[in-house]
Amino acid sequence: MNRSRLVLLAVAAVLAALVAGRSAAAGASLHDFVYTETNSAGGNAISIYATAPDGSLVPQGSVSTGGLGTGAALASQGSVLVSGSQLYAVNAGDDTISAFKLGPGGSLTLEGAPVSSGGTDPISLTAHGSVLYVLNAGSLTISGFSTGGGLSPLPGSTQPLSSGAASPEQIGFSPDGRALVVTEKVSNTIDTFAVGPGGVAAPAQGNASTGDGPYGFAFDTQGDLLVTDAVTNAVTSYTLNDDGSLSPLDGPVSTNGQAAPCWLVTAGGGRFAYAANTGSGTISGFSVHDGNLALLDPSGVSATSGSSPFDLAVSRDGHFLYNLASGSNELAAFRLGPDGTLTPAGTVTGLPASEAGLATG
Repeated sequence: MNRSRLVLLAVAAVLAALVAGRSAAAGASLHDFVYTETNSAGGNAISIYATAPDGSLVPQGSVSTGGLGTGAALASQGSVLVSGSQLYAVNAGDDTISAFKLGPGGSLTLEGAPVSSGGTDPISLTAHGSVLYVLNAGSLTISGFSTGGGLSPLPGSTQPLSSGAASPEQIGFSPDGRALVVTEKVSNTIDTFAVGPGGVAAPAQGNASTGDGPYGFAFDTQGDLLVTDAVTNAVTSYTLNDDGSLSPLDGPVSTNGQAAPCWLVTAGGGRFAYAANTGSGTISGFSVHDGNLALLDPSGVSATSGSSPFDLAVSRDGHFLYNLASGSNELAAFRLGPDGTLTPAGTVTGLPASEAGLATG
């Protein structure tokens, strides 16, 4: 074989390797998916979106939950949840919960018929290990389930919220799984529940909110609780004490006039927090250090979103932030910079007005 032939073969091999590498990278990017639910009264379904390398979203169809939605926005955080290899969704129209197995290409397989939520109007879910809890806004209760081999009610786990609870918005486990937290916007209360062996919750302990209108929340990497104050346009941080009580840590820290911060997520390894300002169509970013909060931009605007921004979610690799804007029926993607900045990365439009919840997996 002559030298020219060898050179051509070598170049071809290099080019083939480069193409294969790019194809593998592109294929790997489609292993990240975004999920939301239609919440349709005629039949709830999970909408699936694949993420492109630039963070933009590619619709992949939908899968029925086997239950019913309400036909209107749920106005809660956590109605769709990815935990491990499972996805869970509330069916607020018929008071049930659906469980799915996550499969290749973001596919979902419904695991049996939906199960009763143990109350009425389920709106928010949280999981730790093999235990799942739901917040039932209609009955003002929480209920627990074992997730091993389908959803099975945990005996003795159903608990009422604290006395006077009104307008509960979200339920969430503490990072160590030893406590549950529920925010109650109208009663200005944050309930905590100690979680004992087997995942059974103790009675509620009511804590007065420092800010007005506690709504969405998340924990930072040190276990501090970050809560939006929807009425006073701020975010407040708390220490969750061993006895279940909450001690104010920082705030309320104002969004500088950005209205109705409701949904909240953390990103960047807990170094940043983002609040969706439903009343002003913006997202406010905060730096987080030892539970202390500071606006990333003095204006309070880290990004402009669609009308009535609701749910937020962060991609698994931490490079993108997604936001469901209910008022404009769209799902927007933002690139997350290392300094916490947000850059628009595409929008999917034409979603149902009842679309609710947001999860990545």
